[in-house]
Amino acid sequence: MKSIQSRLLIMLLIFIVLPYFLSVFFIYTYTKNSVEQYELENSREQLQKNADELEQYFDDMIDFPYILYRNPDLFRIFKNGFEDSIYFNPMTMEKSLETFYLMRKEFRQIRFYIAKNNESFTVYNAMISTHRYQPNFLNQDPVKQLYTSDSQYLIEPPHPLENYNNAAIIPKSDKTMVMTFHHKIIDVLSKKFLGMITIDIDLGEYARICNNLVQGDASSVLLIDSKDRVMYANDRALIGKPLPADEKQRLDGNRSRHDDDILLSKELSGSLNGWKLIKVMSSQALYEDVRKTAYTNILVGIGVGILGLLMIGIISNRITRPITRLSSKVRSIEGGNMNVPFDDTKSDEIGHLESHMKDMMNRINSHIDREYKLEIENRKNQFRALKSQVNPHFLFNALQSIGAVALRSNAPKVYQLLTTLSKMMRYSMQADQWVRVRDEAEYTKAYLSLQTERFGENVSYSVNIDESILDMTIPSMILQPLAENFFKHTYEEGYSNAHLSINGEKQGNDLCFTVVNDGPGLTEEELQTLREHIYTPPYEGTYSHEHIGLKNIRDRLLLGYGPSAEMKVDSNDGLGFSVSMRIPIKTPLGMIKTYFRKGDEHGESTDCR
Repeated sequence: MKSIQSRLLIMLLIFIVLPYFLSVFFIYTYTKNSVEQYELENSREQLQKNADELEQYFDDMIDFPYILYRNPDLFRIFKNGFEDSIYFNPMTMEKSLETFYLMRKEFRQIRFYIAKNNESFTVYNAMISTHRYQPNFLNQDPVKQLYTSDSQYLIEPPHPLENYNNAAIIPKSDKTMVMTFHHKIIDVLSKKFLGMITIDIDLGEYARICNNLVQGDASSVLLIDSKDRVMYANDRALIGKPLPADEKQRLDGNRSRHDDDILLSKELSGSLNGWKLIKVMSSQALYEDVRKTAYTNILVGIGVGILGLLMIGIISNRITRPITRLSSKVRSIEGGNMNVPFDDTKSDEIGHLESHMKDMMNRINSHIDREYKLEIENRKNQFRALKSQVNPHFLFNALQSIGAVALRSNAPKVYQLLTTLSKMMRYSMQADQWVRVRDEAEYTKAYLSLQTERFGENVSYSVNIDESILDMTIPSMILQPLAENFFKHTYEEGYSNAHLSINGEKQGNDLCFTVVNDGPGLTEEELQTLREHIYTPPYEGTYSHEHIGLKNIRDRLLLGYGPSAEMKVDSNDGLGFSVSMRIPIKTPLGMIKTYFRKGDEHGESTDCR
């Protein structure tokens, strides 16, 4: 049952809080999508613009060595060599080389290789190094790669500046990262290989073009070539190295990491065919303004919700609190507390209701007190009667056993039997108490031991009690009377070959005991008469001294456990006799209630046998 307070809370949630947060959600989603579309479109346009600029820049760098063909002095050196050129003028040549070097500010070092003489020299900081004979020059990577290919140029990934000819003009402290362009020099007419120019440029100029895509720390840029080598990146540690495997997977679409990043990629064309310019944007930064607006609205919504809760608290305290207290008192009565205090001083509807409930509980308590005392007294009388029916009959048979032993054997066993009898008498005084299964079994075995002395070694019996139930609690003296019943109707009547079997085990939530003998049985009419007598509620019907032990056991089970305890008697086609009992594994009834009603004599139950 929902309380009034919970209903008010649900109304607040449905009509105020939920619609507000839904509107915030829809506004945030719409704004987020709009911002995303705008930023993505803007980034694509910027990416395209920078890609075009990069392509133009690298085309200029690749085409730059062709100026050599328009400078007769420089080209003549490649064609004829230094020594064989009749036009060689050192001053003019040095001036031409310096001019060639200073044409681009990003040039760091230029190496000239003359194939005819296998000589090379470098220009660094507008200074020319000495010539050096290098017969194995064409075997060096990536020079060999360019020489054996059909391409006219080769771009080497960024690397620290190298002193190619060990020239003294290059200081060892210069570790500038440079990108290298290798160019073949070919005689256009004869297609003869004349030499090679290697140009090292610093990264500043094309890094500036790439960095135009970077917007603070929220984005980054990558320039990779067709072999997945990093030509430029914000992370300096990646420049000039192969693209890491995890980054490659992310760029290829497997976004196992940084799932909140947005990747835009542009594949370059022309001389940079196969290269990729990639912009990585953080969605966190992209949607930062949208999130701030959403968070502001959420905080406002939380404030509205808190005010609503305060309103509910005030209404609950002034209106629903008395109803809640009254409901709590009613639940306390349902739990068994019959002395709940009621406040009948108020003059409103709640006070009027509490006043009537107080009068009603006073009448109920008075009635319960009177009925309870009568019931307890009645049950005490029933226990006394049941106990008085057991002890005399048992003591008579026990004394007979001891007397028979004394007459038959002049031996010290009499003392042992008397000791056993004293233990049994002490145990029998607990007939209105609860005992462990272990104690009841030992008591029954002691009785069987006495009967063995009485009837001799021909007495046949077996007691099989599951060890798992030995410490469970049952009413006392529910097994021994069944063993006594066995001797009364077998050995005392001349059936000396009968066998008695006593078994106990746990089945589900019940303890099951079966006592079976293969002595004389009952006819169907006798069995029906026995059942009618045993199943008659206590102190109802015609009282009979026949089968007092069986009826005594069933009555005590019903007194202790109510109708959940069962006892069943049966005879197998007139051969033998069996008694089965089912006892719930739970605390016996603390307050004995009246469970006896007519018509339960043959209640359907599961046999324990």
